Amino acid sequence: MKAEKKQFFFNNINEIKGVGKKLTSYFKNKRIEKIKDIIFNFPYSDTDRSKISKLDNLEIGKINTIKVLVKKIYFPRIRNLPNRVICEDDTGKIEIIYFNSREGYLRKIFPINKHVIISGKVNFYNKKYQITNPDYVTTIENKDYVVKNIPKYNLTKGINEKKYRSISEGIINKIPIINDWLDASFINKYNLANWNEAIKCLHTSKDSQNNQSNSFRRIAFDEICANLLSLSENRKKIKRSKKAKLFNEIISNGILKDLPFKLTNSQTKVLNEINNDLKNKTRMFRILQGDVGSGKTIVAMLAIANTIESKYQTAFMGPTEILALQHYKFAKNIFQNIDIKIEYLSGKTELKQRKKILSDLENGKIDLLFGTHALFQKRIKFKRLGLIIIDEQHKFGVKQRSDFAKKGGDFCDVLLMSATPIPRTMMMALYGDMDISIINEKPSNRKKIITISKPESKINELWPYIKKQISIGNQIFWVCPLIKDSSFFELFICYKKI
Repeated sequence: MKAEKKQFFFNNINEIKGVGKKLTSYFKNKRIEKIKDIIFNFPYSDTDRSKISKLDNLEIGKINTIKVLVKKIYFPRIRNLPNRVICEDDTGKIEIIYFNSREGYLRKIFPINKHVIISGKVNFYNKKYQITNPDYVTTIENKDYVVKNIPKYNLTKGINEKKYRSISEGIINKIPIINDWLDASFINKYNLANWNEAIKCLHTSKDSQNNQSNSFRRIAFDEICANLLSLSENRKKIKRSKKAKLFNEIISNGILKDLPFKLTNSQTKVLNEINNDLKNKTRMFRILQGDVGSGKTIVAMLAIANTIESKYQTAFMGPTEILALQHYKFAKNIFQNIDIKIEYLSGKTELKQRKKILSDLENGKIDLLFGTHALFQKRIKFKRLGLIIIDEQHKFGVKQRSDFAKKGGDFCDVLLMSATPIPRTMMMALYGDMDISIINEKPSNRKKIITISKPESKINELWPYIKKQISIGNQIFWVCPLIKDSSFFELFICYKKI
């Protein structure tokens, strides 16, 4: 791609005609700072303005497009009263209402005894049809600009649809023709669109709403491909040499003996994969995926035990204080008979306690630290961090987990955990920089969870059922999924053996 073509995409948004400081600040709220950001901000829907309706066939509360004759304009001299434009066709009359509009502007766009095209939401007030502050007003000659399906974008305060559309169309029409980086044979084989064609179609047709369209699939392919290339480079940096961790699994074997259950074959397999990574001379960067209840946490605790046995510290981070604290209490129970120093740190930790934890951490007096995003902070320093575990890792960004890993330097291994089911293709796209371990079986003593859905009208049938289940030692989990008031809602009852 030639330099001038490349520069087009990276020009600042304020270089566009009509985009001043105020509009630039509004765009920044939507993270739109460069021309490329407009190009890749695709419409999520469209507004149908394609049908011109007669005034006796308007739909109240909906967007309507009308062709009318301008008859009169009223400019009241009393403050706070709106300006009114009276229009008509051969079937009736309608008022176009404006607040705080200049007289000269209205006379310009509403020439008396001339036909205009108006598009906006229709209301019915005081036995009259009205459109307040219409979205579009234009001449008959320019009707093709309005009378069609118009793309709808996610916008922010200060940017209206008309203004954004004008800016977006101006940019899309000026995109330089570039040499496609995919071979024509590859594009034809997989029924994709070329890049320029894909971008234009996503902005000017319904392709952005159809994930099977050639245009949508093309841009999706580019994004996944670019992601994989980026992650591949990231993997090269992460998979650097390190000192192998030396341990004989003395602590972890002791924990296993005290457990009231045996690990499943799947848990054992995954634990062996993690242990091999810890003993390896290249850094571990692995994601552990498994359903809720499959036993990811105990596997993580055993990996922690082996790391601590090899004289390294471990950090365990959860997405919320509740989850991080839950893991902390579980670890205290698992390691209760072992001489291991465990601490918990969050944004709510008292200053005096925080200072002591940070000091002990830096001096190597803490073996295992649990926490939330607070562990990302620069002032948190470890003496010899050897393993980082991040639970529900999809809630943390690539850069966040990479920055966190740097706290351990070249010695640090990283284990990510997720209970979110991820198809293999998507997993490879999102986590191509990692090795993958999957726990695909649950402990044999787990009871089947039964889910029941009931309408509100049958709520009285639930109480005897719930009472019975509790009386025989079952647990009830009641979910009301709707937030807003509704005449109908579902109640989900899940119960399992304690």
